Amino acid sequence: MKYDLETGSHTVYALRYHFVTVIKYRADLLTDEMAERIGEITRSISEDFGVNIQNVNRGSDHVHIPFTAKPTTNLTKFINSLKGVTSRKIREKNPEVRQALNSAFWQPGYSLATTGQMSIDVLMEYVEEQ
Repeated sequence: MKYDLETGSHTVYALRYHFVTVIKYRADLLTDEMAERIGEITRSISEDFGVNIQNVNRGSDHVHIPFTAKPTTNLTKFINSLKGVTSRKIREKNPEVRQALNSAFWQPGYSLATTGQMSIDVLMEYVEEQ
């Protein structure tokens, strides 16, 4: 079996994650334009954390973001930044969202799962079909 490994100065790793977050109240508010903007913001934030975003996909009330990270990545800080910045910027540009949800755009919680090397293709297929 061949693994897609990344290397650091003293490390070899393959850290793959699948992040899902939901709009507050599971409101069906996410448009293609908002999802595209969330993807742009997410990719911008990811550069500061050494994270590589594979894809940003959505339903009408949630987003899926598979990504790779380094062993030194502070995942909690990355996710909190991602959720905070996307929430603020989406609410700034979309007054209807601000009216519907009041303060926050995202639910407080989220899902973060590690994904094995062998199942990444199956996972990507699932995310792309959502």
